[in-house]
Amino acid sequence: MKKILFPSDFSPAANNAFKYALEFASKFEAEIMVLHTFNLPIVTDNQIFPENYIEIFNSTELAQFDYFKDKMASIRQIADEVGFNQNKLSHILLDGDLLFNIKKVVKEAAIDFVIMGTNGATGWTAFFIGSNTGAVLTAVSVPVLSIPLEAKFDKTDTIAFTTCYRTKDVDALKIVVDFALKINVNVKCLHVKSSDSKLSEKDISEFEAHFKNDNVSFFILPSEHIQQTISDFLIGEGIDMLAMLTYKRNFFEAFFDHSLTQKLSYNLATPILALHE
Repeated sequence: MKKILFPSDFSPAANNAFKYALEFASKFEAEIMVLHTFNLPIVTDNQIFPENYIEIFNSTELAQFDYFKDKMASIRQIADEVGFNQNKLSHILLDGDLLFNIKKVVKEAAIDFVIMGTNGATGWTAFFIGSNTGAVLTAVSVPVLSIPLEAKFDKTDTIAFTTCYRTKDVDALKIVVDFALKINVNVKCLHVKSSDSKLSEKDISEFEAHFKNDNVSFFILPSEHIQQTISDFLIGEGIDMLAMLTYKRNFFEAFFDHSLTQKLSYNLATPILALHE
C-alpha cells in the first residue's frame, strides 16, 4: 500500500477518521492524499454573461482554497496530537460530485486504499444505501475503510471477516489476512448459519484448509438474525474492524432490508473495511 486517499469535509466524523488514516499510513509507510470537494453555486439568471460565470467560479474557488488551506493546518495539528506527524501528506481540491471525484482520483493517482469518515445512521440499511460513504463502498474499485463518528480511535488488534464459505470469499479473506499480517493483528472469520443453509462440512473444511498456516480463527454461529448475531460477535470478541466482501448495491438492499432486520445503529461504532469482487 503506497497511496491512501482520504476524502474529507473537515467535519468531526472526517477528523476522527483521519486518525485511522494516519495510523495505517504510518504502518504501511504510505502517502495520504487529502481530497476536498466543493460545488459551484447554481446560477439561474439568464441575464448573466459568460464573464460573470468566470468571476463566480474564481471567487468560489478562491474561497474554497482559503478554507482548504486553513483546514489543512488543523488536520496537521491532529497528526501532531496522535503522534503521526511524519506521514507524507498531499492535497487535492476539486469541484464537483464527491463520488465522481473519488473514482477519478483513485484511477488517475493509482490509489491503493480509501479511508473516510461517516456520520451515524439509523441502521445498517441507511448506512450502506443512504449515505455518501455507502455509495463509495459499493462503487470504488479499491478497498474502502469507513470510520463511524462513534468509533474511538485506538490500536487495531482484531479484524473480523464475515463469510458464506464461497469460493470468492477465499481471495477476499486472503487480502484481509495479508493486511492483518502487515499491521500485526488477529483475524476472526465469522459465518452466521441459518436453518435453511445448504453449507456442508466438506465445504467448510475445504475453505478453511486455505488458511491452515495463517493466524485465522473460524466461528460458525447458528441464527436467523444475521445482523444481531454479527453485532453480538463484534462486541463479545472485541473486534476493532469488520471486513466484508461487497456486492452490487442491490445486494445491500436485499440483505439489509430483510423483514427480520433490526435497527442496529450501535454497530456503526465498528469501522468497516469493504472489499470488492
